[in-house]
Amino acid sequence: MLSIDHFVLTVTNIEKTADFYTEILGMTLQEFLPPGSTQPRFSLRFGTQKINLHSASNPFKPHAKSPFSGSADICFISDMSVETWIEDLSQKNILIEEGPVHRTGANGPIISIYVRDPDGNLIEIANQN
Repeated sequence: MLSIDHFVLTVTNIEKTADFYTEILGMTLQEFLPPGSTQPRFSLRFGTQKINLHSASNPFKPHAKSPFSGSADICFISDMSVETWIEDLSQKNILIEEGPVHRTGANGPIISIYVRDPDGNLIEIANQN
């Protein structure tokens, strides 16, 4: 394996989720039409990755065996300092559940803060040390 191309979040409200990830985390919303489909889909782009959004009431097939919202725990590496994130999230009235704390990421030590998205997914924002 080389890398993760994308992953899927099952969400209760695509618009609320898109607002959080674009307005709070700075991702870009993209609408796309999969080959052979007539129903548009939505994804969130950041760096060279993306998150596909599936509606919990109508998940795109094929999908996970038990698709439901609020079960993800995701860590994003940011080039913006955790301290700046704390200030920015505070100004946007986003509760920081924990942090900053030291953790171990895929490539070594990281310092992290934790927030939740509209579905209750745990979102870790980290800087590599």
